[in-house]
This record gives sequence, structure tokens and C-alpha cells, in this order.
Amino acid sequence: MELNLIQQISIWALPVLLAITLHEAAHGYAAWKLGDDTAYRLGRVTLNPLRHIDPIGTVILPLLMLVLSGFVFGWARPVPVVSSRLRAPRRDMIWVALAGPGANLALALFWALMMKLGHGLDASVPLISVPLVLMGQAGVVVNVLLMILNLLPIPPLDGGRVVANLLPARPAMLYERIEPFGFVILLLLLFTGTLSWLIGPAMALVQGWMYAFAGFR
Repeated sequence: MELNLIQQISIWALPVLLAITLHEAAHGYAAWKLGDDTAYRLGRVTLNPLRHIDPIGTVILPLLMLVLSGFVFGWARPVPVVSSRLRAPRRDMIWVALAGPGANLALALFWALMMKLGHGLDASVPLISVPLVLMGQAGVVVNVLLMILNLLPIPPLDGGRVVANLLPARPAMLYERIEPFGFVILLLLLFTGTLSWLIGPAMALVQGWMYAFAGFR
């Protein structure tokens, strides 16, 4: 189905906003439950997206990418976590890091359910069912993308946090020195096509599971 720009924004806006902001809220919630209430005291353990929005990463960049490429990506304001306040800092930082991708997995399942619901309503109320299916598809795509991308072992991505806290102390310190260059590494991977080669098969696999769950396969 060919959609105009306003329709595309209407379909993608809510899934992208939820995917980006709840990812960060999940980090804050996990840290709070594991002993660090920094994010909680700052009001970041909330489902209110206004508490997590980064004007560039949550609004401007996703809109520009949607207009220019049809591909949507972005980020929210990072949730502050003080690892020394966690009950078991190295172990608990792994769980805090995994909470973000875990939230995206849960959201992908939610949007797959919305696809299933929209598909079931198709014959009776197309004005509701078609947008619901399209929004569900967008929600699955963006959440699977964020989940898999964030699991890459590149600091400061969540996968990088996991690897750093699994390594012995000295190798972890050396590994974390990559962090200032993490964004540059991601850009290089993106513009050389390596990023799609790395995450494409995993995305196709997980999206396939979601579509099958929704009854589209």
C-alpha cells in the first residue's frame, strides 16, 4: 500500500516513540530494582515519553530518516546509572543493560498482537484494521531493529555493557576505551553496508517469528 508522508508519520510515530523511550525507562527500572535509584529520583522510571525525549534523537532524526530513506532510527536521553550503587555492580549492570533490549522484545510481541487483532478485524472495520496492521508492522520492525542493534558488542551499546561486565577487570578497562569511538564505529558500519550484513539475518529471523505469531505466515 502506497502511503503519503502524513500517513507514514501517523503510522510510525507511536511505535518509534514507545520503542525509544520505553527502552530507556526499562534501564532505569532495572537499576532501581537492583539498588540504584538515581533514575527513579530523576523521574526517569516512567512510561511518560516526555521524560525521555531527546529533541534530535527522538524527534528530528527519525522524521528526517523517514522522509529521506523510509528507514527509521533514533534514540532517547540515556538513563543515568551509578554502577557502584548496585548491589552487585558487575552482575547487575548486565541485567540493567539487557533490560532495554528486553523491553523492545516485549514491545515487538505487543505490536505483533496488534497486527493479529487488525488482521482479524479486516473484513468488518477496514478503517481501523488496516492502520492497526500497518502500525503493528512498524512496531515490530523498529523494536526488532533496536533490540538487535543494541545487542551488538560495541560500547556504549547495551551489548558492549554486557561484554565489559563479563570480562575480567583489566581487559574490561581496555575494552571500555572503545566507548568514545562507538558512534563513529556504528556510522562506519552503516555507510559501508556492514551493519545490514551483521544484523540483517537476525532481524529477518526474529521478524519472521513475529509475523508468524501474528498469523501472517
